[in-house]
Amino acid sequence: MKLHEPVPGGPCWAELGTTDLEAAKRFYTRLFGWYPRTDPRQQAGGYTIARIGDAAVAALTPLYQPGQPVAWNVSFAVRDADAAVRQVTAAGGAALQGPTDVFDSGRFVVAADPAGAVFQLWQGRSFPGAGLFNAPGSLGWVELLTREPDRAADFYETVFGWSITPSQSYPQWGIDGADFGGMVTMDDKFPHEVPAHWLPYFAVADVNTVAVDTTDGGGSVLMEPTSVPDGPRIAVLRDPQGAMFGVYRAGDER
Repeated sequence: MKLHEPVPGGPCWAELGTTDLEAAKRFYTRLFGWYPRTDPRQQAGGYTIARIGDAAVAALTPLYQPGQPVAWNVSFAVRDADAAVRQVTAAGGAALQGPTDVFDSGRFVVAADPAGAVFQLWQGRSFPGAGLFNAPGSLGWVELLTREPDRAADFYETVFGWSITPSQSYPQWGIDGADFGGMVTMDDKFPHEVPAHWLPYFAVADVNTVAVDTTDGGGSVLMEPTSVPDGPRIAVLRDPQGAMFGVYRAGDER
């Protein structure tokens, strides 16, 4: 990812909703070297921020809503959450939750694009988002998997003003020429029940080692470690509670 800090329209945070917070803390601490700390305030509902050194890199949370899936969610930074959610709905998306103030940290929205891919909007105040990108254990890429690529391209360009690098195999999202993610068209190889979704990729020192550590920790490998032609070495994994995420070798940024 060519972005190294939260910028308006860019990915700024990744957040896991899980059925077993303590198990998730153990799993990702072993996998990425995170130091998770749960907010002790009752109103925080178990919200846990994972750090590498002094830098916040991601969050782990219990499931807050009935029917909420176990999943990683990607947040995009916005200057004004209320204005952004109006843009989302005007472009054919939906607001699923919020806008909601989160203490003095910022203002938060859960939204979905026209094909149903869920994402989050974050208007940072005292907390702008992740303090580290592209380094081992931190967010380094985000990927939209959708069955409606043309509609998705129109939607995200309208809402966020993203640029789209044309490619039949893998279009890439960018802001002012700085690419931060890509888009995969879901074909018949994807089970029908798998919805459109955003997938975060975390940088790691060694993709093969992390894949082994995932299975040793009770998770599974969905896509074996692979070297993408003219691209990074990657793998797609699933944690023990069922959340999918990707990893790529640090230094192999697209």
